[in-house]
Amino acid sequence: MLNFTVIPAIDLIGGKCVRLTRGDYGSEKVYSTNPIDVAKDFEAVGVKRFHLVDLDGAKASQPQNLKILEAIASQTGLEVEFGGGIKSYESLKSALDSGASYVVCGSVAVTNPEQAKDWMECYRGKIILGIDIKDGVVATCGWLEKSQLTADDLLKSYDGLVSEAEITEISRDGTLQGIDAEFYAGIQKRFPNVRIIASGGVSSLQDLEMLKDVGINAAIVGKAIYEGRINLKEICWRNE
Repeated sequence: MLNFTVIPAIDLIGGKCVRLTRGDYGSEKVYSTNPIDVAKDFEAVGVKRFHLVDLDGAKASQPQNLKILEAIASQTGLEVEFGGGIKSYESLKSALDSGASYVVCGSVAVTNPEQAKDWMECYRGKIILGIDIKDGVVATCGWLEKSQLTADDLLKSYDGLVSEAEITEISRDGTLQGIDAEFYAGIQKRFPNVRIIASGGVSSLQDLEMLKDVGINAAIVGKAIYEGRINLKEICWRNE
């Protein structure tokens, strides 16, 4: 697996490292009570960048776990991309001030596009467009609400403003059922100037190889790592 970036994910609820299934908060499974140690373990095997999601913040519409972000940023050399509850300039600034290398803007990109565009202009290269797909349309507010926009609609509206977009298929997220490589390949072909990062359902090294084969070079991986299906150390070694 050369030239492919695996971005491991930590989802936070109540300060714990958890994973959900299909975005259902009732399906919470705790994998660690110390996300800082999990982040350090990622760094120890060669990970450079990881995905930190404040699920409490997504529900509350403002970040709730910034102390954990700050601790990870100060105690590791990892690049942290942070999402969850980024609805105001204050929350964006607080995440960056707490050590986030990147901030994922999802719901606000749908509900307040003018504000999101201002942020993208001011913080070029720091804002990742988060697109969560449920039943073919973009979901918001911690995946609890649906819009009328497709992934293509959202990407078109931010043309020239973002260089990376993380697209999650909610129906597959946390299921370990595999990815729809052609779905991501189609979007990447239609938006060649945006780096599409796949998320949702990755279950094995073979899934990552399929993504690479269709032109995707990065994926967010969560449960497959925690369940021992993907060996991060092996992937990092192969990418050296």
